[in-house]
Order: sequence, then C-alpha cells, then structure tokens
Amino acid sequence: MVTITARGTSAHSNERGDAYDPKCPTRHVLDRIGDKWTVLVVGSLRGGPLRFTQLRLAVGGVAPKVLTQTLRALERDGLLTRTVFAEVPPRVEYELTELGQTLQTPIAAIRDWAELHMSQVVEARARYDDEI
Repeated sequence: MVTITARGTSAHSNERGDAYDPKCPTRHVLDRIGDKWTVLVVGSLRGGPLRFTQLRLAVGGVAPKVLTQTLRALERDGLLTRTVFAEVPPRVEYELTELGQTLQTPIAAIRDWAELHMSQVVEARARYDDEI
C-alpha cells in the first residue's frame, strides 16, 4: 500500500491493500491492469523492448492515441520504461520494468483462459441474446 504524506509524496509500506475498500488505492491499480490495452501491451512486451510501431502492430487494432495514453499510464505507474536514443531519427523503445515483469504470469493466465474458453463465452452470449 502507498501512504500519502503531508507533503504529497508517497511512502511505501509492506501493508497489503484491500480491493474491496472503496477508499483503497488498490482500485486504481486494478483499473490499470484490468484495461484491455494494458493486458495486450504487457503481453506484447514479454519478449523484450519494442518500438512504438512494433508495439502497435503486435497489439493490433489499437489507435495511436490510445496506445500513447496507455504507454504513458504504464510508465507513470512504474510498469514500463520509455528510452529515447539520441539518433537521427530518434529511436524510442518501451520495455517492462521489474515490476511490470511481475504481471506476466497473471496476465498470461487470464489471456490463456480467454483463448481457451472463448467459444463457450460466445455460445453463452448467443443463447442469452436469443432469450431476450
């Protein structure tokens, strides 16, 4: 959990958050990691750093503006780094931080579940829609 001090800076503690407490910052973290684009970006970066265009192609179907917003949010949350290389033209790479790497296992589990059970969900939706 992160505690906000009087000066507005954060102090880390080993205390766990409580996602069921509406005042707990854990909810903001869940919003970030539960976002579809976050899941796809983190999964795409599992093999190492990528440039913006490579990442956009790997994710597929994301608008440049949305990808930029997602990357900035992930950088702000300490989940990835943005490295600018002094070249002409400038080269920018995105890479997961150590913290971001810890998301690989849970995100892979969710992705695997979705891919495995996709047809069952689609069938359930069709049955539900037919009943309405």
